[in-house]
Parts: sequence; C-alpha cells; structure tokens
Amino acid sequence: MRTVHLVLVFVALLFGLATLVAGTRVLTGSDPGYVVFEPLLVYNVAMGAVYIAAGIVAWRSVGWGRRAAFAIFALNLVVLAAIAWLYARGGAVAVESVRAMILRTGVWLALFTGFAWLAKRA
Repeated sequence: MRTVHLVLVFVALLFGLATLVAGTRVLTGSDPGYVVFEPLLVYNVAMGAVYIAAGIVAWRSVGWGRRAAFAIFALNLVVLAAIAWLYARGGAVAVESVRAMILRTGVWLALFTGFAWLAKRA
C-alpha cells in the first residue's frame, strides 16, 4: 500500500509541475501552435500550483489526499463542461484545450479513485 501511495503522490506532484511549467511558458510568450483561451490558461497555471499542494497534502494524509483529489476533479469537470460548451458554440476555445482538460479531469479522477481505495483499506 505504501508503494501505491507514493506513486499516487508522485503522479500528483509531477502532473502539477508539468502543468505549471507548460502554462507559465505560454503565459510568458511561447506559442503553443493554437488559439489560447486566456482564462483557461490562467486557471490551469493556478491549478498547477494547487496540484502540487494537493500532492504534498496527499503525502502526509491519504484522507486529505482523497478530499483534495476529489475537489480538483470536481473543479476541472466544471471547467471542462464550460469550455466544451464554448467550443461547441464556436467560441475561442481550441480543440486541443478541450482535449487537455479531458486529460486533466481524467488524471484527477484516477487519483481520487486511488486515494479513495487507499483510504478504504487503511
């Protein structure tokens, strides 16, 4: 169980770092090759820091990790629904942004599921 816990924490921390670095690069002028919906970019950079904080919290407590992962999953799901709606209406949201948000939401659903499983076994 300890190994599973550490893998989940590592995924949360690594995913947070990758999100923070990638988003910051675009915020500072790097061209991703598609239209950037700036409110989503700012949200994702901020959430990169939240992902790292959630990883640290999860390292200390599986229960709090589960709660953090669920909260992040739920927030990402709301944002995913909003940008999917904008994309479907022809808004300034690139399909790459929708796909990236699907990935983020799925990763945090998987992390929540993993932490929930660990919490149940503890």
